[in-house]
Amino acid sequence: MASIRFISSRIIQAGSRSKETDRIDLTPWDLKHLLVGYLQAGLLFHKPKLPEALIHHLQTSLSRTLDFFPPLAGRLATIEHEDKTTSFFIDCNNAGALFVHATAENVNISDLVEPVYVPETVDAFFQLDGVKNIEGTSKPLLAVQVTELVDGIFITCSANHSVVDGASFWHFFNSWSEISRGFDYLSRPPIFKRPLIDDIHYPIRIPLQKEHIQERFFQPGNLKVRVFNFRKESIVRIKRKANAEMNTDKISSLQALLSLFWQSIMRNRQMDPNQETMIFLVIGVRQKLQQLPEEYFGNAIHSAEVSLKAGELVEKGLGNAAWEINQVVANHREENFINFVKSWVNSPSLFQTGPMMNNALLTGNSPRFDIYGNDFGWGRPIAMSHGAESKCDGLVTVSPGVEEGDIEIKVCLSPKTIQALENDEDFIAALNI
Repeated sequence: MASIRFISSRIIQAGSRSKETDRIDLTPWDLKHLLVGYLQAGLLFHKPKLPEALIHHLQTSLSRTLDFFPPLAGRLATIEHEDKTTSFFIDCNNAGALFVHATAENVNISDLVEPVYVPETVDAFFQLDGVKNIEGTSKPLLAVQVTELVDGIFITCSANHSVVDGASFWHFFNSWSEISRGFDYLSRPPIFKRPLIDDIHYPIRIPLQKEHIQERFFQPGNLKVRVFNFRKESIVRIKRKANAEMNTDKISSLQALLSLFWQSIMRNRQMDPNQETMIFLVIGVRQKLQQLPEEYFGNAIHSAEVSLKAGELVEKGLGNAAWEINQVVANHREENFINFVKSWVNSPSLFQTGPMMNNALLTGNSPRFDIYGNDFGWGRPIAMSHGAESKCDGLVTVSPGVEEGDIEIKVCLSPKTIQALENDEDFIAALNI
C-alpha cells in the first residue's frame, strides 16, 4: 500500500448554528444501522490549476454547507429509560465534522484507475474505519479526507449510516459541490421532518445488549474488488434480452443487470442445484411513500430478499431471475413500509456485521444518484470509489457511469470466485450481448 502522509486535522463547524433544527429523532430505518459501519465514498479529480488555496476553500465551503445540514455537524445522543431501553436522537449541537488533509506523494491518477482491481491504496483515503454508527455519540457524524496525489485530488466522506442513507449521502455531496462553486443557496434544501405514522411515537425505545455493542468488527479477509463498466447500448441489449425471455416489457435495466451478476456469481461458486440462493435488494422508500419527499434527509431504504434454487437460477436464464426481482420490487408498496415500521417498533432488530453466506449477494448504492455531477469548481470527477467499510464477500454495488446512461457495477468477491467469473464464457458473452 502506498504511503499516506497526514498533514493536518481539524474540526469544521457550521458557520451559523440553525435554531430551527436542534434535535432530530431516529426512525426504525435509522436505528437498525446502529451496530454497523459508516457509509464511505469518495471522488477522484484532476488536480486544479491553483491548488495552494484549495484546502482552505474546501474547509470554508464545507462550513457553509453544514449550515444547511446541521445533523452532520452534530452528534448522536441517548435517553436511558427505566425499563432498560434506550432512545437515540441527533443532537444538532454543532460539535463539528472532522476534516483531514493528507498527501500521497508517489500516487498518480493512473495508479488508481488503470489496475484491473481496485487498489488497496484507496482504503487509506477514508476516515473512521471500524467505527460503528452507535459510536456517533462521541465520534463525528461526518469525516472528510482530502488527499493530494501527484496529479489529482481525492475527496472522500465517511458519514454515519444511522444519519444518512445513500440518497442523503450524495445529496450532501452534491450540495457541498454547489457551495464550492459559489452558490449562496442550495438547489435542493434537505427536509428533516420525520414521517408521521399512526401509533409510532418518538423517541422510539429499543433494548440494547452490551455484548452486541462491544463486539469487534468482522474482518472480511482477502477479497478482490473489480468494477465492470456497462455502456448505455450494452444495457439496452441486456434489458431487451431479459424482457424477451419472459415476454414482457416490465423488467428494468437495473433488474436485468442484477440478475446477470446473481446468476453468474452463483454459477461460479459452484452451488448445489438444490441449494437456495438469495439476493438482498435495497428498495428506496422515497419513491413509494407519499409523505417522503426526494429531499428527505435520513434513511429511507427497505431491505427485500429474492430467492431461487441454484439450479433454477442458472438453468432458467437471465429473464427468469430478473422477473423474480421485478415481482418482489413491484409487490413492495406503501402499506408494506408502514407495516414494517410498526412491527419493527414492537420487536426491534439491528443489522450486525459478519460474514456473508456463500449462497447470498448483497446489493447497494443506486444508478439514480448524481455522482459524476459533483463539480467543486475545477471540473467533474473522473472516478468514484468506496472505502474499506464496503468490503464484504458478495457485495454488488451499483452506480451511474461517467457518461450519462452508463452504469458501473462493482463486485467484491473472493479471489477464487472473481477469477472464475472472469474466465466464465457465458458471463463474458453476456457482457458483449
